[in-house]
Amino acid sequence: MPSSDSSLALPPLAITQGDPAGIGPEIVAKAFRDAPDDLRGCFAVGDLATLRRAAQCIQRPGEPSLPVATLEAPADVADVAGVAGVAGVPPRCLPVWPLPGLPGPVPFGQVSAQAGRAAADCVVWAARAALRGDIAALVTAPLHKEALSAAGVDFPGHTELLQAEAARHAGVPLAGMPVRMMLASDELRTVLVSIHVSLRDAIAAVTRENVLDSLRITHEALSRSLGRAPRIGVAGLNPHAGEGGLFGREELEVIAPAVEAARRLGVDAHGPYAPDTIFMRARHTPQRGGEFDAVLAMYHDQGLIPVKYLGVDKGVNVTLGLPLVRTSPDHGTAFDIAGQGIADASSLIEAVRMARRLASAA
Repeated sequence: MPSSDSSLALPPLAITQGDPAGIGPEIVAKAFRDAPDDLRGCFAVGDLATLRRAAQCIQRPGEPSLPVATLEAPADVADVAGVAGVAGVPPRCLPVWPLPGLPGPVPFGQVSAQAGRAAADCVVWAARAALRGDIAALVTAPLHKEALSAAGVDFPGHTELLQAEAARHAGVPLAGMPVRMMLASDELRTVLVSIHVSLRDAIAAVTRENVLDSLRITHEALSRSLGRAPRIGVAGLNPHAGEGGLFGREELEVIAPAVEAARRLGVDAHGPYAPDTIFMRARHTPQRGGEFDAVLAMYHDQGLIPVKYLGVDKGVNVTLGLPLVRTSPDHGTAFDIAGQGIADASSLIEAVRMARRLASAA
């Protein structure tokens, strides 16, 4: 749906180009072409030539190419968002804040340190702009974790990189800025106790402190966006949530005590419940409201598979716990189809819509 009038007074929203070897630049271009109302007041951060190439990739036969506008300042998009007195850019074009020092177009579908560094630099710029209050939110197109590592970036993904920037800005250690990943659609929200770690390390991360922190962060974030305390269902770690200790004792010794501690703090948390059924119980459909506003999952795939199965085009990744609003599509760089102009921008457009709603509620 188009942006609501209440969002038009927000500062601009920045959309990072993502890994230039993947589909990030072209879904950014496609979003500006196909959803101009939703993209009002947004601009892309990246390399100008890379984004021009993306605009050419999505050109349809018999139609003019998407104009690319170079911004002299990010605020130049403000009048598109209803703020008078700024030169601005015309609608249905791709406004770009060209970040100095980025490489030009790189080969499609190839992992490279150059591409990884470009993606990271865009995220760092946007994070710092959001922390200063220059932009209302950032929406990040997909980056490639192997390319990020090849570039020498010490963080495995967006979430950890943004956590480090926020901690630096606040002058606190990394542990003082706990964050969590939430994947959300109109049918289901899931929040993860651990993110980009091995399964062995994810199991070790299921501690009373981590589960309690996850519930607290989820409660605080969703209370702001929903305007009320969320009802949170908690998944078990083991089959059948441990079956009373027969299949593991983490539910008895770690998860249930964390849920009780959260409830004493005023968090409306319930569980742990069997992980093979809790997501069905939480799912919202037109025929039936879900039992929970969100499910706390114990590890990455446990929580993300259900949301992605319901539709990658509808899912949005939201980072909880940051002093800024950040969303992203719930898919990756799709190197196998990069440059073909066939990538679906639906999840990115949903990420923009959600970023605007969250920024308005902040």
